[in-house]
Amino acid sequence: MNKAEMIDRIADDAKLSKADAERALNSMINTVIEGVKAGEEVMLIGFGTFKASQRAARTGRNPRTGEAIQIAASTVPVFKAGKGFKDKLKG
Repeated sequence: MNKAEMIDRIADDAKLSKADAERALNSMINTVIEGVKAGEEVMLIGFGTFKASQRAARTGRNPRTGEAIQIAASTVPVFKAGKGFKDKLKG
């Protein structure tokens, strides 16, 4: 499902115009990004938790040449599905 399809489903389910559904979805996405960027864990009970995680620097390989390269430390977003989400996937 892409973003446009999600907006259509939200609009239908919540009985909103597509424009209102798009604004709501964009607001939710931006709020999650801002919270994670600020170092917060964004918890949506029954759905999951978004947070930032630190990846340590490491040595990798250039796949083309096989040469060892240094990969810098970085901050990456992480999502952990909640129990309610996992339970719904099980059936």
